[in-house]
Amino acid sequence: MLKIGCSYRTLFSASNGTITHRSVNSTRHQSTALHFYQNKQLELYASKQASRLTLRQLVFFGRKMNEDRLMKSANYVRTELPVRIAHRLRDLQALPFIVVTQEGVGRVYELYWSAFEKLRRYPPITTLDENEKFCEFLGGLLNEHAPVIPNITLGLSLASPHLPPESLDSFMRRMLVSRISRRVLAEHHIALSEGFVGRGQRTDGEPHVGIIFTGLNVKRSVERCARLLRESPIWIYDEENLPDPSCWPEVHVEGHVNTSFAYIREHLEYIIFELLKNSMHATYAHHHKEKTLPAVQVTIVAGEHDVGIRISDQGGGLRTARNRVKNPADLFSFSHLRNEARLDDSRLGALRSASSQQAGFVGTVDEQVGRWQKARKQESTGLITDGAAIQQTHPRIGIGLPMSNIYTTYFGGSLDLISLDGWGTDVYLRLPKLGKNLEGIEV
Repeated sequence: MLKIGCSYRTLFSASNGTITHRSVNSTRHQSTALHFYQNKQLELYASKQASRLTLRQLVFFGRKMNEDRLMKSANYVRTELPVRIAHRLRDLQALPFIVVTQEGVGRVYELYWSAFEKLRRYPPITTLDENEKFCEFLGGLLNEHAPVIPNITLGLSLASPHLPPESLDSFMRRMLVSRISRRVLAEHHIALSEGFVGRGQRTDGEPHVGIIFTGLNVKRSVERCARLLRESPIWIYDEENLPDPSCWPEVHVEGHVNTSFAYIREHLEYIIFELLKNSMHATYAHHHKEKTLPAVQVTIVAGEHDVGIRISDQGGGLRTARNRVKNPADLFSFSHLRNEARLDDSRLGALRSASSQQAGFVGTVDEQVGRWQKARKQESTGLITDGAAIQQTHPRIGIGLPMSNIYTTYFGGSLDLISLDGWGTDVYLRLPKLGKNLEGIEV
């Protein structure tokens, strides 16, 4: 663990990744210097256990919402979030010195500390008006933390030569799972609040409680993701050209096509979107010189306790020169020892670009589609005129598969990749059906 002397504190510089030394008398950085190791409030919150929940508990509590329940939900979120953030602050403090000096890590620490202080000081919520202000406050925090994923990914990618792969991946998993858990709590409460006052989200008729869809139709989600990908040609950009959009690989859905279950639609569709994107991209790259592309096959199976989704492509398999991995599971890793592409200049540059923008990276389908639509509008107005500029608008930061794996395992699912080199890849996604699995957060 990093040690700091009494008269000076080692401070993060989030802007350029360097370490600077300032006196604790510095007015601008005094709070940073004092809170890094010696803060009783952090110790107090970090000593508490997070209250893990299941989908079923979230649905049951939110199904018959009234003002009293809404106040309980607000105050649970208000008291639970600083506990979960405190554990991650402790994780950041335990990093080796060489890691905390890396670009982006300091900014994440400052964002987490700021949120921790704001949340622990937030007063109890007792009225609908106070809850309205609390929801606005939560929404502001969510937006403020949008750059966290690219910043922490950039910092840990740069630090991967200095950390064993197991330690690095364990740290990143705790950071990202905890982040998902906090967003779920905040977004679910905001959705419950909006629904209670008659401003609920548009759901196309699918039953839902907060952000959880109690009858989520799997085939509909797969077809929506496939349609969005086929309508957005930018994602399949390669270094030579932008291919003819009329030759995108089709997606065929078979199996138990009427399957529906309770799940967070945003999570399911992000996973499917990323998996289909990779399969369609690999299929195009492997067969783009042919007149027609083989279809990507999606098979849905509903078991007694689980929902299974298999995505099969003929994209040539995973162990290609482009992927440079020894084991398919290494694509989930944040370490360059397991996935050497983590230190590619293009990927680091894309992470720097994403981390420097307030929009950051949230990890939703709508986020990606919105960026594509913006780029398409710029292209139509002449603001973007070449493939390189388009690619800069949509950099491949290499977070899709790792995030898909984390979303999958958050409520106890699994994601496995089976590669038949020279032919294609089968991806097996299994998600719990009954909503009884606790959140997978580690404290």
